[in-house]
Amino acid sequence: MKLKTLILSAVAAAAFAAPALAQSPAAWEMPKKGDWIITGRVTDVFSEADNAITTAAGVDSGLKVDVGDSVMPTLGFTYFLTDHLAVEAILGTTKHEIRAQGGATDVAVHETWVVPPIVTLQYRPLTEGRFSPYVGAGVNYMLFYSGEDKNGFKVDLDDNFGYALQAGADIGIQGPWNLNVDVKKVWVNIDADINDGALKSDVDLDPWVVSVGVGRKF
Repeated sequence: MKLKTLILSAVAAAAFAAPALAQSPAAWEMPKKGDWIITGRVTDVFSEADNAITTAAGVDSGLKVDVGDSVMPTLGFTYFLTDHLAVEAILGTTKHEIRAQGGATDVAVHETWVVPPIVTLQYRPLTEGRFSPYVGAGVNYMLFYSGEDKNGFKVDLDDNFGYALQAGADIGIQGPWNLNVDVKKVWVNIDADINDGALKSDVDLDPWVVSVGVGRKF
């Protein structure tokens, strides 16, 4: 499923880049201190959370949390502090279904939108050529909104801070345009209260954020 998503994302990125290439005959140059790259991406946010749902007294209910993935457009803004150091912020919002699973039970309990802004400091070792790999580390904040309860359940999710690691690359095309591939791993824990605390879960959300897109240097 994830491979299929990446293939479709790459096709979308290439289609978006085609008109830009026709208008940008100049060679691509590595970004330098003071440059910006603004990147439009197709992003898949998915969590492998499977934490136990317990009673208020801490007794295991036999159910676990499942969080559905979401593929949405996002924007990345990267500013170069030096030729080798850059700061990136990503903006976007994704929608996820939360299910309770265990035994013969598999039921949707909540659906929510989340704004997961991530700010990272990147290190870019290369200053020449068309291939600009990078690694980064930073912080994240999970902000849930417009939640919708399902099947008679009442769910409350707490917002929380987390931290992130990142790896990716910009690949020069022509003129100011580049392709971008980016992978982030976020570690964030959230508290989920179900039915006014009758049930609860301490959820290690810890999503992967996988993106493919097209960037423009300014």
